[in-house]
Amino acid sequence: MPQYNPPLRDMQFVLHELLGAADELKLMPRHAEIDADTLNAVLEEAGKFAAEVTAPLNSPGDAEGCALDKATHEVRTPKGFKEAYAKYVEGGWPALSCDPAYGGQGLPLVLNQCLYEMLNSANQAWTMYPGLSHGAYEALHAHGTDEQKATYLPRLTSGEWTGTMCLTEPHCGTDLGLLRSKAEPQADGSYKLTGQKIFISAGEHDMAANIVHLVLARLPDAPAGSKGISLFIVPKFLVHADGSLGARNAITCGALEHKMGIHGNATCQMNLDGAVGTLVGQPNKGLQAMFVMMNAARLGVGNQSLGLTEVAYQNAVAYAKDRIQMRALSGPKAPDKPADPIIVHPDVRKMLLTARAYAEGGRALAIYIALLIDKELSSDDADERKEAADLVALLTPIVKAFLTDNGWIATSHCQQVFGGHGYIHEWGMEQFVRDSRINMIYEGTNTVQSLDLLGRKVLGDNGARLKKFGKLIQQFVEDEGTNEAMQEFVNPLADLGDKVTKLTMEIGMKAMGNADEVGAAAVDYLRICGHLTFAYFFARMAKIALARQDSGDPFYTAKLATARFYFAKLLPETAGLIRSCRAGLQPLMAMDEALF
Repeated sequence: MPQYNPPLRDMQFVLHELLGAADELKLMPRHAEIDADTLNAVLEEAGKFAAEVTAPLNSPGDAEGCALDKATHEVRTPKGFKEAYAKYVEGGWPALSCDPAYGGQGLPLVLNQCLYEMLNSANQAWTMYPGLSHGAYEALHAHGTDEQKATYLPRLTSGEWTGTMCLTEPHCGTDLGLLRSKAEPQADGSYKLTGQKIFISAGEHDMAANIVHLVLARLPDAPAGSKGISLFIVPKFLVHADGSLGARNAITCGALEHKMGIHGNATCQMNLDGAVGTLVGQPNKGLQAMFVMMNAARLGVGNQSLGLTEVAYQNAVAYAKDRIQMRALSGPKAPDKPADPIIVHPDVRKMLLTARAYAEGGRALAIYIALLIDKELSSDDADERKEAADLVALLTPIVKAFLTDNGWIATSHCQQVFGGHGYIHEWGMEQFVRDSRINMIYEGTNTVQSLDLLGRKVLGDNGARLKKFGKLIQQFVEDEGTNEAMQEFVNPLADLGDKVTKLTMEIGMKAMGNADEVGAAAVDYLRICGHLTFAYFFARMAKIALARQDSGDPFYTAKLATARFYFAKLLPETAGLIRSCRAGLQPLMAMDEALF
């Protein structure tokens, strides 16, 4: 069975040495008392919970899966899941970064980011149950009425109740304007909802006393399309004015999806048959409220693949050091053994280093954006809040798509390191591959994220947000321009920055003639921008490692080697991607549909 060791040293490096998180947080009034020791103490306890409580349930939970009682519509989660969740609630983990006004601990979101990376490494399927609650909490915190907040937020904060997001319908995935679920107003101010939702993660389970479903539906007089969508709270059990639970609501699980991965999470077909709900926000403005949850979920999905990348890497390294096969081409490296450990072979090292680089680069980006969200929510400087919000908007589709694409690549590489054993369930690698594949699909496919980045976040504001990130790169390049030791990192970073600027202008000009040019370039363009962000953070990390390479700490030696590998072996992918972008629309559309 796979093992997991929380990467506390690298998390601490990113938090303290790369980003100076404690000093940044101290400037925010609500986090003025935070210091590095507090951050480290929480991380250590979070790591223990992930490694000791949820990780041992991952492989058996995958094998057992969830079970639906069709008579009662109740779902039983795998053995141990419910008990692990009770420990999670008892430890106060759901409340970590929630508002103290509703029972939260008020700690920074950057801590929650690290907690969830470790939980996802340990057991993605289990982590999705409490993870979705955070999105529901954020949506209601931003758009709920005072009464809704008082009723639901304390129980979501404590973990007594969990949450879901109910968007997708059988005929309607990303294009939510096509949804058909109906909400009929009632005399008492409530609504009765009818319809079917599919692919609802954690839609039914036995881990919490109530499930708070956030459901998109249409009012009777709603305009067509996405402008006619409203958002409703539809609890599994009706809630009395004092917060106690009443009768079972008419929202039930009709079936569980039979999936490729994440078997331990109940992915449900949910039927609404006159279910009672209350309106969140304004009529026909439901997407505005739901996007709070969707954006939180998109960052969370990127974090899922970051977690899988890390745990797959750890197990592949351990295997590569132990497994002996053949001799190194340059001669025996373990002459006392009948063959050499496979970690001596160059391509095995390439696969391992690819996973390591994608884990370390992803961690730097994910923690950085979490710290930006803390600034957006907690800074007392309006300009700083706006600057942070713009960067979060730009980077969110990159976190979702680039990290999940990389997670698929990394887990596949790590499975390959195991050879035939990687295909066998007991080693755990094939589960990481299966689990990682969904992350590229849900919460908006990676193509949708790419269209969002290029169409909305870059061309939509004439590159204003992109220029803000570009200024950070430019300033770093200028600061290190005369540092001879940094040229191997600064020069390719500056070169890619210039190429992205030119490429963006070219695509923008083409799109003025034919908007489909955006669709032709978007996926390649996002991956190029993903590499630009990684190059920026690896260059910054390399600077720190260079300054400490004589400290005797092997951590910095490894960090520098990983950065050099990234720039030498992974960043060059951008050259082919740029050529593909420039090839444009014509090669994709030239063939007549009848010839496919």
